[in-house]
Amino acid sequence: MPPNWFVCPKPNPSAKTRLFIFPYAGGGPAAFSKWTTNNIETYIAHYPGRGSRFNEPPLKRIDALVENFLREIQPALDKPFVFFGHSLGALIAFGLARSLRRGSLPQPERLFLSARAAPHLPDPNPPLHALPDDEFLQAVKNFNGIPAEILNQPEALTLLLPILRADFEAAETYRYNDEPPLDLPIVALSGDDDPRVSRAELEGWADQTAARFEASYFPGGHFFINAEFDLVARLIFGVSHAPEK
Repeated sequence: MPPNWFVCPKPNPSAKTRLFIFPYAGGGPAAFSKWTTNNIETYIAHYPGRGSRFNEPPLKRIDALVENFLREIQPALDKPFVFFGHSLGALIAFGLARSLRRGSLPQPERLFLSARAAPHLPDPNPPLHALPDDEFLQAVKNFNGIPAEILNQPEALTLLLPILRADFEAAETYRYNDEPPLDLPIVALSGDDDPRVSRAELEGWADQTAARFEASYFPGGHFFINAEFDLVARLIFGVSHAPEK
């Protein structure tokens, strides 16, 4: 698989299943490097504009990201796979599953969609991507998802700012198109104290599947996946397939 669109932290050709992870706004492969296990081969989406792709312009539309991932993922669909997407990544994972269906390509065995309201529901949160720099950064800091070592380095924040703006613009300009529900299970995840996603908004994902739906809640806010990694990993990988620490 071309290395620029996906990163595989621990190649495991003998694994029976693949997990594709789609990070949140501003996130990249490094944030999910420990999401590996001996039984599942993990691929982490690598968006343009960050990490080794820092010299590429970030994409500002979900459809453009999905189109690229649709092209690049196909060589890795030769064994069962699942998707996990957090916040921005949930929209990409959902859009990619729909695109695979439209192309009569293999479908994920399950969608894990985290910290994102169902896409067909109106977003009550005001858009952030066009705010002045100081207001935008303060709003993003309120998510508690930027590592302290970056918050304390103005130079790092300056580099991160256009990436965050592009990612927020992609999420905030997303437009839902009506299609039949997917015929695969959806598991929606959320933090109990996430101010941006209500229970009703999260459980609206049930309308997007004709198969089984499940909602799981964890202690914490928008980035509960960090503080409650062990619980989240147990759900995704299974009790007997807990990732290595």
